[in-house]
Amino acid sequence: MTVNPVAGQVYNIRDYGAAGDGKNQDRLAIQSALDACAKAGGGTVLVPSGNYLTGALVFHSDVNLHLDDGAVILASDDPSDYPVGQYRWEGVEQSTYAPIFSGQNLVNIAITGPGKIDGNGEAWWKRFKEKNLAHPRPRMIAFNDCLNVSIEDVTLVNSPSWTVNPVRCKNVIIRGLTIINPPDSPNTDGINPDSCQQVRISDCFVSAGDDCITLKSGTEHEKDQLREACHDITITHCTLANGHGGVVIGSEMSGSVYDVTITDCVFNGTDRGIRLKSRRQRGGIVEDIHVSNLTMEKVLCPITMNLYYHIGVRGDPDINDRNPRPTSKGTPRFRNIHFSHIQAKDVKYAAAFIFGLAEMPVEDVTFDHIAISMAPESEPGYPEMADGLELMSQAGFYINNAVNIQLEHVEVENQRGPAFMIHNAAQVMITACGAGKDPSEKPLIHLNNVQNCVIQSCRAPLDDEDMILIIGDRSQIIHLPGNAENPVQA
Repeated sequence: MTVNPVAGQVYNIRDYGAAGDGKNQDRLAIQSALDACAKAGGGTVLVPSGNYLTGALVFHSDVNLHLDDGAVILASDDPSDYPVGQYRWEGVEQSTYAPIFSGQNLVNIAITGPGKIDGNGEAWWKRFKEKNLAHPRPRMIAFNDCLNVSIEDVTLVNSPSWTVNPVRCKNVIIRGLTIINPPDSPNTDGINPDSCQQVRISDCFVSAGDDCITLKSGTEHEKDQLREACHDITITHCTLANGHGGVVIGSEMSGSVYDVTITDCVFNGTDRGIRLKSRRQRGGIVEDIHVSNLTMEKVLCPITMNLYYHIGVRGDPDINDRNPRPTSKGTPRFRNIHFSHIQAKDVKYAAAFIFGLAEMPVEDVTFDHIAISMAPESEPGYPEMADGLELMSQAGFYINNAVNIQLEHVEVENQRGPAFMIHNAAQVMITACGAGKDPSEKPLIHLNNVQNCVIQSCRAPLDDEDMILIIGDRSQIIHLPGNAENPVQA
């Protein structure tokens, strides 16, 4: 998958009147260079060393905007520099301030480094917190319905809101980016492909005030023809820090998300590592997700899957009801999701938190060669965002409402309470799993209303006799071959 704008002339923005002093407005000069390049059939618009103050800019086909070493594009914080238009924001078309860089129905476009784009977001964040904005804030880079998009080797800082947000784009390369937004900056996600296909994200460093990388596909409020799936996505060799989630799917996933590979990434200090989130009424399917070869440190919870996500709908009884509801087009579904070779240490809240719907359990999920070490001390907190959750601290795997779950060679250390807590599940296999050396934390495995479960070759701390606790009227057909000790039936 390659992206190469049409070869052509180089258009230096200085030749179009750009001052580059960071004080005088250079938007017209930069836009004139972009327009001239496109009119001539394509080429490179060069941003040489300097500081270039600008408002919203509109891209064209067959153009590479190249920021030279020492070049900084500095976004204005004046709302009048960003015309209001119709854009998809948070899963639905609505009126927002124009992105700093935008374009629609384009082919062969690129933004390349090694220069920097500074979104100058502080004033925007302040207005947002004070509820002093007429429309949602500008995103930094947002291309819609484009083919062959490349964003490479640039540094992106202080975005007013989402940083890189291709929407319904195909054949997208995002490589070698450094994205830094303050941890307390609101909604400053790093990279958000939305209803895109054939996307490769690699070799990026992202530290954001919200999710670092998120895959989306619109909400139930979006028009059907615009709510396309996000699929054929690869995320590899990235370092992700400080965000609410490292790599996230949802919660806008009404168009579905599938065929995703996440591999060889490092997570440091993100609230959650791999995070899947949705809720009733949203619809869509997340499936065929493969996650492998990750290392995490100081995360609240390495893996979460939450189908009771409540942001924007707190207290809604239709969303948070724990009883089965009738299924419909609006019932979301998570299935065929695989985690392997993941190590996490100094984890605070829980080793994993999986919460399917009562009427639509998560399905076909595997955990293979996972090693989670809890932090020595941690204040209690909520591993996910849903109504009615209990505080957790140093908990093990929590799985509720699930079908066909396999855990193999999964180790949890320094947890409080059971290493594996499984509720309202069926077709569960736990093989060669264990916990650390504290014999006071028992049982190893707590099953509550679990059917058709096989537990084999597992070990409790110091071979404690109370290794497995089985409760619940619906628990049945529990097979226990080859374990260190016998179960206890409550």
